Amino acid sequence: MAGSPKTSREKMQKHRDLLRAQGMRLIQIWAPDVRSRAFAVAARKQSRMVAASPLEAEDQAFIDALSAAAAD
Repeated sequence: MAGSPKTSREKMQKHRDLLRAQGMRLIQIWAPDVRSRAFAVAARKQSRMVAASPLEAEDQAFIDALSAAAAD
């Protein structure tokens, strides 16, 4: 028999070692939870503020231009 089976931890360590050998680096980030009610409330509030801004048309034109450039 070829030794005992590897644990999940050992498999993950081998995978990470392989990625590091390929020049990769592990990073972790915290991101907003877009599923939370607090996020939805804050996003709605910010959207209303932008919509009420005297610069709303300019802001929307800027976003439209970015969206169009990303689609190309």
